[in-house]
Amino acid sequence: MVKLHEGGVYLVHGSEIVPASESARVEQLTGKAANQEEAKKGTIAYGIMKSHNTAETMDQLKIKFDAMVSHDITFVGIIQTARASGMEKFPLPYVLTCCHNSLCAVGGTINDDDHYFGLSAAKKYGGIYVPPHIAVCHQFMRENFAGCGKMILGSDSHTRYGALGTMAIGEGGGELSKQLLKQSYDVAYPGVVAIYLTGKPQPFVGPHDVALAIERAVFKNGYVKNKVMEFVGPGVSSMTADYRNGVDVMTTETTCLSSIWRTDAATKAFLDQHHRGAEFKELNPADVAYYDGCVEVDLSSIRPMIALPFHPSNAYEISELYDNLEDILRATEQEAEKVAEGRAHFTLLDKITADHRLQVQQGIIAGCAGGNYTNVVEAAHALKGRNIGDSEFYLSVYPSSQPVYTDLDRKGLLADLMDAGAIIRSAFCGPCFGAGDTPANNALSIRHTTRNFPNREGSKPGAGQMSAVCLMDARSIAATAANGGKLTSAEELDCWGDIPEYNYDDKAYQNRVYQGWGKADLELPLRFGPNIKDWPEQEEMTDNILLKVASKILDPVTTTDELIPSGETSSYRSNPLGLAEFTLSRRDPEYVARAKAVRDLEDARKAGKNAAEVEEVFKLIHQIPGQENVQASEVEIGSTIYANKPGDGSAREQAASCQRVLGALANITKEYATKRYRSNCMNWGMVPFHLKGEPDSFEVGDYIYVPGIRHALTENKLDDIKAYVLKNGQATEIELYVLPMTENERRIVMDGCLINFNRLGHANA
Repeated sequence: MVKLHEGGVYLVHGSEIVPASESARVEQLTGKAANQEEAKKGTIAYGIMKSHNTAETMDQLKIKFDAMVSHDITFVGIIQTARASGMEKFPLPYVLTCCHNSLCAVGGTINDDDHYFGLSAAKKYGGIYVPPHIAVCHQFMRENFAGCGKMILGSDSHTRYGALGTMAIGEGGGELSKQLLKQSYDVAYPGVVAIYLTGKPQPFVGPHDVALAIERAVFKNGYVKNKVMEFVGPGVSSMTADYRNGVDVMTTETTCLSSIWRTDAATKAFLDQHHRGAEFKELNPADVAYYDGCVEVDLSSIRPMIALPFHPSNAYEISELYDNLEDILRATEQEAEKVAEGRAHFTLLDKITADHRLQVQQGIIAGCAGGNYTNVVEAAHALKGRNIGDSEFYLSVYPSSQPVYTDLDRKGLLADLMDAGAIIRSAFCGPCFGAGDTPANNALSIRHTTRNFPNREGSKPGAGQMSAVCLMDARSIAATAANGGKLTSAEELDCWGDIPEYNYDDKAYQNRVYQGWGKADLELPLRFGPNIKDWPEQEEMTDNILLKVASKILDPVTTTDELIPSGETSSYRSNPLGLAEFTLSRRDPEYVARAKAVRDLEDARKAGKNAAEVEEVFKLIHQIPGQENVQASEVEIGSTIYANKPGDGSAREQAASCQRVLGALANITKEYATKRYRSNCMNWGMVPFHLKGEPDSFEVGDYIYVPGIRHALTENKLDDIKAYVLKNGQATEIELYVLPMTENERRIVMDGCLINFNRLGHANA
């Protein structure tokens, strides 16, 4: 049972939920009248944010973090940005892990070139470097950095260590560069929503089942969007810390800002186990705490779940799926047709077996969600003495770190998996974002990983290739593997819960991880590879801007994987112009050519040689009242995209920077799916417009003129921006607006990007 409260609630004594509309009950329970403003300060989240806030008030936070983490898709760009902006050395512990493009299988030398760049940067600037296959970034941070009351910033969207008492946030690279430049993370004080847990999970229910049940309840209605999820209630203590970590990492898929859990003896045991007992302190809400919403979860009522393509929120109980198998699969096939747009074909109904089971072709247990010790142990127990068969189904298991791997090995659990036919691989995030174990065409994969977005598994509909992913817990994946790939609920087996104590041994870290924090040697050179390029220079914004629509996407949600594909294309992430060639390639393959053509128009304008089509557009501009004498020197030309709700998913700043280096000046939207994507747009000098009304007045190839945009940004008058669609010989007015921006964010956009903002000295203004 998952229940959402319609309004705010008070949590009294940590166990009594009192709806705000019944606040008189608070006085009955405590002897004191309810005070909502004071009670807001009673959340765990408030205390942690307050201790990290450098602003004078809590309304607009300016956060300084305790540590940061990046992986090998993002750390080169972040360091390049910080270098170009004047960074001297790392001012806080910064962990650089090689867990995403660690296979070095695509693009010649460029992946390992980036790894060596990371090592040289750690030595030069004083960082921590984790080589390939040693640990996935989030497991390393859990084991070595997360602690009660801390805040950690990461350039991966799944930066979540709330189960260990750490508020962690995944953001685009620009926000990490700011921390390296001793600037702050600026955000309005977020709402805090209680996730009130009761009961205890059934033995056959794993953390992914719990997470998917919550995801199904809160994603589509935006219940926790850009808020902090605070896990409280007696049910917290029914789970080990390892189990909680598995639930917590999936909070990212709700589009919340961060998460935090109350801590207890299990938290302390985890930290003790990892030689960091001093990092423990008990965190609980105050005797009276006010939350902006509440999600009640009866853990004992949750059953094994499956999230069908193409989102983690598209979740069902496995029994519910089987009760309506044909209807649900038929609807999923229809969604697949929309994703493929006629370029590929994906079927599910033909995967129903004679005994009314769904036959899958692949199973994956991996990464920061699936590769945890407890999950792999449960899978090994389920498969001990069994086999996965010699047909098309196969299973790959990726323990999340070398310490986890070695303890599983010493206990013989990996041998049990291998004897059953499973393949054991090293710590690697590839299956989660399409760079490892890509399924066959028209194959269905079941995965204990974080996402099942369209094409994230690595397929390419544009090339006629399409597969899809269902998310499931490791327990049900193992049960399915034991049944030869016929989809099977963990509830059908009776082997769960016998977890031997984990013996953490960090010799692999001692022997391989470069520990350079506080040991910067600025005389050392950085090691570059042929693919590592500087960011292209960007120009400052002119008084007015002229946008040409390069793509128009009317999907309900546009993921960052569609804006810039993950998988092997990420190999080019250290070459901004090279990576930009893949922008929107799996959603709108003509976008790059259109955007480049607009960039050519801007180059011609700067050279004083307006193209003929621009001259015609200026004739229309001059017909707009007040714009009769505007000159080309006052009007920067750039591309824009329209999307209803862009930015769900990854924190990768490339989703925005790739548009920018192709000449984009703005996004126009109904809403932004996540704060982090909107922040990426602003840090790369693009205006985060919203459109009032429907996008039926313009199409791809049309021009939109926005006069006085620089003045609007300077004066912070952004709630009503007049713009004009220029087509068919006339200028048609439309209304745009921008949600609140900080002074620095407005300045960054006017300066053209974060690098310019720092070079021009505006960071210290």
